[in-house]
Amino acid sequence: MLTLTSYAFVSMILFSIGVVGVIARKNIFVIYMSIELMLNGVNLFLVTFARYHFNLDPQIITIMVISIAAAEAAIFLSVIILLYRSKKSLNTDIFTTLTQGEKS
Repeated sequence: MLTLTSYAFVSMILFSIGVVGVIARKNIFVIYMSIELMLNGVNLFLVTFARYHFNLDPQIITIMVISIAAAEAAIFLSVIILLYRSKKSLNTDIFTTLTQGEKS
């Protein structure tokens, strides 16, 4: 039997894996996927407590967050493609300047 604690534990593990991925990785695509993992951990936590308290408000918020995340994914993936085309790498250490031209 799955309890509230087990769902909360899984959501905390998902969020923790996402935090470690954001902190430890250098690839911008992996960092994006880690942020999405953190978002899914929070969504699971919201749905878990909504089910526990027999309340639909957090579930509605979760559906809104998922729909906003879909739009955000399209924009972020297009930014990743533009960054890769300009620098030929997805390493975050390369993206330190905001200018396009050479420094004099």
